[in-house]
Amino acid sequence: HMLYTCILLFSRSVLTVACEQTEVLLFDPVSSRHIKTLVEAHEDCVNNIRFLDNRLFATCSDDTTIALWDLRKLNSKVCSLHGHASWVKNIEYDTHTRLLVTSGFDGNVITWDTNRFTEEGCPHKKFFHTRYLMRMRLTPDCSKMLISTSSGYLLILHDLDLTQSLEVGSYRILRARRAPLSTEGSSAGSRSGGSRHTIDSKTHPHREGLSPRNSLEVLTPEIPGERDRGNCITSLQLHPKGWATLLRCSSNMDDQEWTCVYEFQEGAPPRPPVSPRCSLRLTHYIEEANVGRGYIKELCFSPDGRLICSPYGYGVRLLAFDEHCAELVDCMPVRTALLREIRSIYSHSDVVLTSKFSPTHCQFATGCLSGRVALYQPHF
Repeated sequence: HMLYTCILLFSRSVLTVACEQTEVLLFDPVSSRHIKTLVEAHEDCVNNIRFLDNRLFATCSDDTTIALWDLRKLNSKVCSLHGHASWVKNIEYDTHTRLLVTSGFDGNVITWDTNRFTEEGCPHKKFFHTRYLMRMRLTPDCSKMLISTSSGYLLILHDLDLTQSLEVGSYRILRARRAPLSTEGSSAGSRSGGSRHTIDSKTHPHREGLSPRNSLEVLTPEIPGERDRGNCITSLQLHPKGWATLLRCSSNMDDQEWTCVYEFQEGAPPRPPVSPRCSLRLTHYIEEANVGRGYIKELCFSPDGRLICSPYGYGVRLLAFDEHCAELVDCMPVRTALLREIRSIYSHSDVVLTSKFSPTHCQFATGCLSGRVALYQPHF
């Protein structure tokens, strides 16, 4: 099974694998037994999977659709959702509003009201649009949406309200030159990650009359050693407790890659307007192996947030914030620090593209370019 943009996803009882060749594979993660293959889950590559509850899950595809499935009846889809105009790459779910949130290479973020789905689909609306969209994530409490772009920008929607669509009609910000953040008053500014712009209902003409929620912050995260070169944010993940975001970045020349951790700086005193304080600060990073150029490598946090599993050539590295695998908040460095390599595991015969920890067992899985899925658990 080809896994060019493979995604692994654990639920409480099953490991699901999204494959390049229109398939979805299901495994029992405890016994490693193959349960079922959804042979033609979509008409093109399957890109992502998201569980809505213990039985319902959604898949998205390059065929521009999203499909809902029920674990109790896998012979057919619950329904197909149509609304994107290009490849659909991400699925998120807000358990509070029961809104499914998807994003694709058409630049659209769309919300789907699963409270009212039928065999014909469910009501949807465009929530947001931006150019060069790569990845979209919601924080665990759904208070923020983060969007990464192939042009190296990171967009953050604060105080998120998914029921209110945004009308952003100008893309001059996304084309703006990267400018270093002023370090006036604190050295933290130079570590926090580049230029910052905020848009809210008071200052942006396209948001007049709307609620003050969904304020938009546009950042150009600094990458160590990359001050004069652009970069592409290829993978975007969030700390399970919402403390930080985890980025995998590659240079525009595609000759270097980094894994970077940025802490959310909440409740900090505001900086003067001439030197706004970014809501993110680069705390840890590490350079990655430049193997498998052009392929996206999906990394992940462990359920407790103490470990990072990162694809590294034909294997993975387990990374931590310090040698004791401490919590991020307990070992916050004064200056940007290197991630610590705890263990390297090389068990594939091709480039590893994806990794995922189990939320319930001491276990993680990896998938490589040639199609092999591997499960790991420690020996006690």
